[in-house]
Amino acid sequence: MTNDNDTSTSGTEAPVTFITGGSSGIGAETVRRLLGLGHRVAATGRSAKKLAVLAEEMDAGERLLTFEGDAGDWEHVSAAVEETVRTFGRLDHAIANAGYAADAHVETGDPEKWRGMVLTNVLGPALLVRAALPALKESQGRIVLVGSVAGYKNTAGNLYSMTKWAVTGLAENVRMLTTGYGVGTTLIAPGRVLTPFWDERPGGAAAAGPMITAGQLVDTLVWAISQPQGVDVNTLVVRPIGQPT
Repeated sequence: MTNDNDTSTSGTEAPVTFITGGSSGIGAETVRRLLGLGHRVAATGRSAKKLAVLAEEMDAGERLLTFEGDAGDWEHVSAAVEETVRTFGRLDHAIANAGYAADAHVETGDPEKWRGMVLTNVLGPALLVRAALPALKESQGRIVLVGSVAGYKNTAGNLYSMTKWAVTGLAENVRMLTTGYGVGTTLIAPGRVLTPFWDERPGGAAAAGPMITAGQLVDTLVWAISQPQGVDVNTLVVRPIGQPT
């Protein structure tokens, strides 16, 4: 089975994309965009309510599968990928998007909140690669890991930044593995993106500085997965103009 990365095909040969963290922010915008391009999409998220709202909004019928669960849990991730392949018959793209920050300062933060963040942000992408790789080998598809500029630029005491450095390292590790299988690996490292990520931060989005929209970041993601076979786009860092770090 081959994959020409056609982002506008419809019907039973339409590309199939699996994305974690698909219920809000960048993930939800990716789901919307890909469904609009004719993809069949499977999305996971912690909130069944948000996934249901997204499904109702898109009215995509059988082209959208949703799974409530934890991106850092192997049983959930593997079962969701297996069901996606069983239902759609293939898998072309696996996007590890789930991630969050939780009181993540190593001096003043709450250690009880760190475990879930580390499992989601670091273990989660590795679990998705493990679960999706057999199907991606068949389709000659692509893995996308959503990291962060925080995975390139440290800030003092920022444990969230550490998790994104791990994603940066994982992306190159996975690329070296999968390129021999004909599977592409892309790391997308956003700067500041206007999403609910900022809602609980001091001053919110308004205090953070210039931002790009989730839609603008998804433009980059769609471009990456639209590359023809044989082209492996590996690292894309996307900042708003005006973000110096």
